[in-house]
Amino acid sequence: MSEGKKRKFILKGFSKLIKEDKLKIVAEMMDNQVETVELLKSFWHKDEKKQKVFDEFSENTISNFYIPYGVAPNFIVNDKAYLAPLVIEESSVVAAASSSARFWSEHGGFKAEIKSVVKIGQVHFLWEGDFKKLEFSFDELKMYLRERTKEITAKMDSRGGGILDIELIDMREKIDNYYQLRASFDTRDSMGANFINSCLEEFAAAMEDFFVKKDIFKGKEKDCNIIMSILSNYTPKCLVKTWVECKISELDNIDNELSGKEFAEKFKLAVKIAEIDPYRATTHNKGIFNGIDAVAIATGNDFRAIEAAGHTYASKDGQYSSLSHVQIEEDMFKFYLEIPLAMGTVGGLTSLHPLAKHSLEMLGNPSAEELMMISSAVGLANNFAAIRSLVTKGIQIGHMKMHLMNILNSFNANNEEKKKAIEHFMGHKVSFSSVEQYLNELRGAN
Repeated sequence: MSEGKKRKFILKGFSKLIKEDKLKIVAEMMDNQVETVELLKSFWHKDEKKQKVFDEFSENTISNFYIPYGVAPNFIVNDKAYLAPLVIEESSVVAAASSSARFWSEHGGFKAEIKSVVKIGQVHFLWEGDFKKLEFSFDELKMYLRERTKEITAKMDSRGGGILDIELIDMREKIDNYYQLRASFDTRDSMGANFINSCLEEFAAAMEDFFVKKDIFKGKEKDCNIIMSILSNYTPKCLVKTWVECKISELDNIDNELSGKEFAEKFKLAVKIAEIDPYRATTHNKGIFNGIDAVAIATGNDFRAIEAAGHTYASKDGQYSSLSHVQIEEDMFKFYLEIPLAMGTVGGLTSLHPLAKHSLEMLGNPSAEELMMISSAVGLANNFAAIRSLVTKGIQIGHMKMHLMNILNSFNANNEEKKKAIEHFMGHKVSFSSVEQYLNELRGAN
């Protein structure tokens, strides 16, 4: 942006403008105003009704941002076959998931189980009154809170979910007079964020009423000071465990230079390093989320909440560590992942976004628990593929091969140049500079 285009002002009422006017303001900040408008409009959906739906997903929308939608075949989870949808810009992730899925489909597939599906919400408050009175009245308060939220929970209750429990947590060791009302929920196939937050906000209002009306608190309504009411994205009791296992002899053909036993031991050591070293664990777990995030986005789930919970869970023992682990017992190799995954298949974007809806249909319209298991399997598959590459040929060979097309596009290679480059780099190492040199030589020869 040129100096003349830099502006120092606050835009008031921007959200109230129509999209065309918002787009015009954005374009005026750029050097090439016409090209900017043309670029952003070129990504609008040609169907005005569908574009209106996309516009209403968020605030101040002026265009759509495309990310590739890919599929990874051959996922066998609990003996059921799936074609996994993956929305991600990194081609090697889809290739890695597909490769692992194919390998494990021939060795028993992925096994998965749901350990629990509990989600947590909190009302944070200060209590300056007599704690014994608060504690004495808590069972009655819990009944009052359930009564006050009956209308909110009616539909969820009818589906077998709802409020599971309400606890009083004393946090005075951390902050003076600080307590939590910690509630646990089962939201069935819904992600449940709006449901939980609605319950919590009603809890907060009900608590204030309760302390005013209750005789032992008469005239002490100011003893309770509500700070905030909000769900927690940390869901350590919304857990799925996924694993693959095979005889060590079945790993013999993974690498030409390693026997199955040598590969298994080297693989286990690589995971052990991620268990003890946060630097390695961070990249190790990122590889898991490569797969999980891609499925979450494809199905309209909140990948940011999923990652936040996963990273907190990875630190539950006081140091950030690997989410996946290896067991080698006698002649058996077992690789497993235990991770909190709060996912939903109803509500939110799952039915509003046409591709999210399509993704769920492609998966056979799974329940939330089934989607948790599928997503976890994709995460474990990507983790397996990454470690397999790291302990054998190295990760860059495969990664850069997959990245070759992006490099060629950055140099505006035509179809003939791409065809020759792909053939050439089948036997040569791919790097940005090596591709640039090859294209210069190719173009010079022509």
